[in-house]
Amino acid sequence: MTSDLLAPLDLAFWNIESAEHPMHLGALGVFESHSPAAGAHAADLLAARAAGVPGLRMRIRDVWRPLSFGQPLAFGGAAREPVPDFDPLDHVRLHAPTADFHETAGALMQRPLERGRPPWEAHVLPGVDGTSFAVLFKFHHALADGLRALTLAAAVMDPMDLPEPRPRPEEPARGLLPDVRKLPGLVRDTLSDVGQALDIGASVARATLGVRSSSALVSEPTGTRRIAGVNLDLDEVHKIRKSAGGTVNDVLIAIVAGALRRWLDERGDGSEGVEPRALIPVSKRRPRTAHPQGNRLSGYLIKLPVDDADPLGRLDTVRTAMNRNKDAGPNRGAGAVALLADHVLPLGHRLGGPVVGQAARLLFDILVTSVPLPSLGLKLGGCPLTEVYPLAPLARGQSLAVAVSTYRGRVHYGLVADAEAVPDLDRLAKAVIAEVEELNVACAP
Repeated sequence: MTSDLLAPLDLAFWNIESAEHPMHLGALGVFESHSPAAGAHAADLLAARAAGVPGLRMRIRDVWRPLSFGQPLAFGGAAREPVPDFDPLDHVRLHAPTADFHETAGALMQRPLERGRPPWEAHVLPGVDGTSFAVLFKFHHALADGLRALTLAAAVMDPMDLPEPRPRPEEPARGLLPDVRKLPGLVRDTLSDVGQALDIGASVARATLGVRSSSALVSEPTGTRRIAGVNLDLDEVHKIRKSAGGTVNDVLIAIVAGALRRWLDERGDGSEGVEPRALIPVSKRRPRTAHPQGNRLSGYLIKLPVDDADPLGRLDTVRTAMNRNKDAGPNRGAGAVALLADHVLPLGHRLGGPVVGQAARLLFDILVTSVPLPSLGLKLGGCPLTEVYPLAPLARGQSLAVAVSTYRGRVHYGLVADAEAVPDLDRLAKAVIAEVEELNVACAP
């Protein structure tokens, strides 16, 4: 395995991180077990299998010269490189039995990954009752986005019979200067990039106008983390979708809006006039053909109708906003600001990282992301995976991030919050459940 330069967005994630603001994503998986020793066995399996997964051997190092001919703009960048003395025991840890997987995982999520070695960890949490255990996976966003992290985590699960992926065609070597025959196309593409940048910039400016968020969603970063999980029946979500229209994702986003409304009112902050901007990430990776490790993300930006008292009205507003975003496409609008990372030189990411990290609160108030999971049942050491809660990074200056996934007929919300700013995260988790019940009542004939 050879070294490869970080994609621009990966480099941005690497450079905006600080000790108080870690940029790793995670997933908390809960496994059913019939033996108190199953957790220890799972830890042994994870360590043994991690040694054979090339992507888990990669660390990130600074680059001040081209890695190879054809990479003149590497100065100030970073690259992934294999670690020859990789020891998986440094990354897989078995913890004491716990009665609350989410509480323990929250404390572990606030610890930054060590940047001098492969930036990932797996924490095995045995349950005190001996009937279950959990595994918390942490991956730095510069090492893997949600799809890539899923691939790496699945590689250490029990073997499954899956079709072989088609090989990715190799790209021809590039010289230091562009082929003169391609100059007209390069000029045209550059002008298109400039136009796209101006369009996105204007959308960002418009997105900041006339928006009222809530102080509960913004805070000075403390570096602390608290997580909570919500487990719902996917059939209930489908019933709402069939009755009220829209997509499953529309319903899941509307549930967040309604839960925020209930939560803000219960804690005394009030929801009147509140329309926080939600960033909805969109993957631009093309299956089987895109680079397997680089982040390729855009996004949609919508105002969550937290101030609307009607649950069906909230869903209709979300559906309309998402349809409008989809019609425009992921290359336009304020949510596509991540695409601008492709047009910044590596040294610019290094120097501008702290500034970019501070700017997230100007663009959006809350992250609501969906993480796709395979429908096939996963196992570890013969123990079936029964629940899986995705955990998104928390942007600087923001108190809450929401990730959601569907797995084997269940919907799992993973809530990540600044522990000091949101001490009542469990109340928000209960509000999610209450919102589903309210939508079901509203949809009843």
